[in-house]
Amino acid sequence: MKELLLIIVSSAIVNNVVLSQFLGLCPFLGVSKKIETAAGMGGAIIFVITLSSFVTSVIYRFILVPTNMEYLQTIVFILIIAALVQFVEMFLKKAIPSLYQALGVYLPLITTNCAVLGVALINVQNDYNILEGTVNGFAIAAGFTLSIIVMAGIREKIEYNDIPEAFKGFPTVLLTAGLMAIAFCGFSGLI
Repeated sequence: MKELLLIIVSSAIVNNVVLSQFLGLCPFLGVSKKIETAAGMGGAIIFVITLSSFVTSVIYRFILVPTNMEYLQTIVFILIIAALVQFVEMFLKKAIPSLYQALGVYLPLITTNCAVLGVALINVQNDYNILEGTVNGFAIAAGFTLSIIVMAGIREKIEYNDIPEAFKGFPTVLLTAGLMAIAFCGFSGLI
């Protein structure tokens, strides 16, 4: 239990996938304009990363390793992630069409989001078992969701501030992301 708690704190906060490892920046910067959209993207990412961590761990442990085909891990992981994203996309299109419209092009981009593939590869690299890999995936996704919602909240607050013309828009977003990354570096001594 102690190891799982360390994995959760380490993956979600200390080694935040966006602010420490700089994976998944495309949706982080693109979908963080409104808190509702950021929360929806975070929910989709939590579902996809957690489920893909579980499925990729099972397939890696019980199919790829026993058959000595570990070299196919990247291709297999990408196919699993693509299938899960298609499932999420179909579900959102039917169940929550407004969120589906708000996420727009960023929803199919979860397939190519390097954070999703990165989690599967990190689980293999760290030699996590199935439970540890799934917990790590959930914690990384929760950290991604935390960072994207915080960024959306900050962007909503600074939208109406008096900002010099040269810094309006994307430069302010990049400066904010950099300051958030520096702030999250403060957690590095936690574990």
